[in-house]
Parts: sequence; C-alpha cells; structure tokens
Amino acid sequence: MESIYGLTKNDLSLFLASHGRSKNLAVIIYETLYKKKSKQILSTETWNLLRNNYSFDLPVISVSSKANDGTYKFLIEFVDGKKVETVLIPFHKRYTICLSSQVGCAMKCSFCYTGTMGLTRHLKTSEIIGQYMVVKKFLETEIATAALIPNIVFMGQGEPLHNFDEVQKALEILLDSEGAALGPRQITLSTAGYLPGLKKFNLMPNINLALSLHSPFNQTRKDLIPITGQYPIEEIFSALDKVKLMKRQFITYEYLLIAEVNDGLKDADELQNLLGKRKSIINIIPFNPFPGSTYKRPTEESVENFKAMLVERKLRTMVRLTKGTEILAACGQLIS
Repeated sequence: MESIYGLTKNDLSLFLASHGRSKNLAVIIYETLYKKKSKQILSTETWNLLRNNYSFDLPVISVSSKANDGTYKFLIEFVDGKKVETVLIPFHKRYTICLSSQVGCAMKCSFCYTGTMGLTRHLKTSEIIGQYMVVKKFLETEIATAALIPNIVFMGQGEPLHNFDEVQKALEILLDSEGAALGPRQITLSTAGYLPGLKKFNLMPNINLALSLHSPFNQTRKDLIPITGQYPIEEIFSALDKVKLMKRQFITYEYLLIAEVNDGLKDADELQNLLGKRKSIINIIPFNPFPGSTYKRPTEESVENFKAMLVERKLRTMVRLTKGTEILAACGQLIS
C-alpha cells in the first residue's frame, strides 16, 4: 500500500476530490500528520477513507548509537528490509538531520565508505520523509526538545540528484508551511556533481546547494570522484553558473582535505582561479578515516595552514567541525 507520507498536499487534494470530499481537508490532514495538531477535527469517515487507501506506517530505527559529542547515528529500516543510516547532529542548541537519498550509492567516491556498497536502490519520497519524521520524533521524545525545527542536509548515503524526482517531491513536502514547515535556508543538498541532475537544479524548490569539489584539478578529482571522468569540472561549473540563487546566498564548495593529496600551494592557487570571481564559500572537511581506506587525515596544523592560504587569496573559507567519528557518523563514514 502506498504511504501517505509520499503525498504532496496537492496529491491529497486530488484524492479527496475524487472521493467527493473537499480539497480543503488536505490542510487539516497535513497539519495533523506533520504538526501533530490542527485547529479542525477530521471526521472518522474521512480518516477511514485514508487508512483504507494509504499506509500510515513510518520506517523504524533498528539500531541507534551516540557519540561523545552528542551526535546520534540511526540505522533505519524500511518495509522491504532495506536499511540506511541517518545522523542527528547537535549545533549550538539546534540540531541538523543528515538524510540519505539512496540505499548505497552509485558514485563510487574513493574517500567515502558508502561508495564501497554500490547502489541497491533509490529511496521513495515517503522513505526520505520517513527518516525525517522518526528522527524528529526521537529528538522530541528522547532529547526532549521540540522548540526549533531541525535543519536538514542531504549528505547521507546516496547522490540526491541521481534520485531527482523523489528528492524534489520530498522537498516540496518538507517546505510546505502546513507540512514540515522548514524554510528554504534550513535545507542543504549536497551533490558530487551528477550533471544530468545539476542541469535541472532550478526545478527544485529554493534550497541551499553544496558541491563536493575536493580538488580543482580534473585528474585528482577523478581519482576521488570517478564521475569526473564523465562530467569534468568545466561542465559542472557551467551548470552551477546557471543555478538561481537567493539574495545573500552562496554555493558551498565542500573540500575534503586529504594529507598529501589536495592540500598544497598549487591546489590553493587553482581554487583561487576557479572560485575567486564566483559567489562561494569553501567548507574544508578534514578527511574522516574508515575501515579499508588508504587516505590519511591531515593534521590540525596542516588544516589551518591550508585555510590560511585560501583566506590569503580572499576566498571565503570555513573548517567543518568533525562530529561522530568514533561511531562512524561523520562525513563519508556512512554504510548500511
């Protein structure tokens, strides 16, 4: 049975109208599903109609673990038994939920634990929303905070733009003011540069965009992100330059810093050539080791030195604080 969490408000309106009921009831249903309250009461007859046609089941948390820094990692299981990892990250009294978009991933990035899995399947819209719902419920019941709606990053398992249609629909639900009610700046989608999806990015609702860049050189980037051989940096940036940005909005360029791979003076110079005239923020992410990886994490000193080189070149730069490494919950460490 199809999940009700895969329906946009318009989908619900059309369903209700086809069964002789007012389209306006979709608002009550959305508020009840996502806000757990509504100013109006839905009739038992209408609820029965919905339950006879849609499943209200959410995925389940089969395993959870907590890092010393307060990061939680959840192994979430869907109705077919497939699983993904979802992460809840604390940031200054607020939380961010790191969502997965696929079971596994087809990108085969050499620095990423998920890349060793290969792709099993895309997630449905309802499974993306389901992750958010069960982790948000955990946040409210186990950590006892519901004051602030958690932010979302699509940086878990999978390439979001490779699952374009389902992610697009999930975003519509997450941003709906009568649904999950997140704001456009509360959601960030991270891509490895999957060009077919990137060319359609303007069809997505307004959200933040992050590119996993990791090197300004095609050959080095190809070693890290194999699809660079098919979609070179020049073509990726041609698509990025066409992305419509909101006022005071920048594209974030994630830069996984790996010792003796992409942390040199020539890398800094080429990043200046590439990003110096673009609205950008470089987010340095020190490499997070995982079982079987041959790459080395840079020292704190080398991270600061590389950041200083970029700042000297007038590139807006920050260093991402690593969280959840001891439970393999940090960037690039997720696997089912």
